[in-house]
Amino acid sequence: MKYLIQILFICVILGFGSGIYIKNLVNDHTGDQVLGVTVLFTVFILFPLFIYHRSKGKKMSDYMFTKENIDKMTNKDKKYPDNQ
Repeated sequence: MKYLIQILFICVILGFGSGIYIKNLVNDHTGDQVLGVTVLFTVFILFPLFIYHRSKGKKMSDYMFTKENIDKMTNKDKKYPDNQ
């Protein structure tokens, strides 16, 4: 999965580069289309794969504002003493 994401990221960089090149030197409309497709590919394919890869195996409750987590942050719970 790591290498797939790296390859897709390189493709996105190449897509942005070729879109800018086409827009500036060849054809304005075609360059805009290439840039648009690259942005859509990035948002709908690359980002979800990256987020899935990075969050796999983690508990989402650790990142939510629950009563327990708020108590941990404000040191109201005696199990978590202040680290001074």
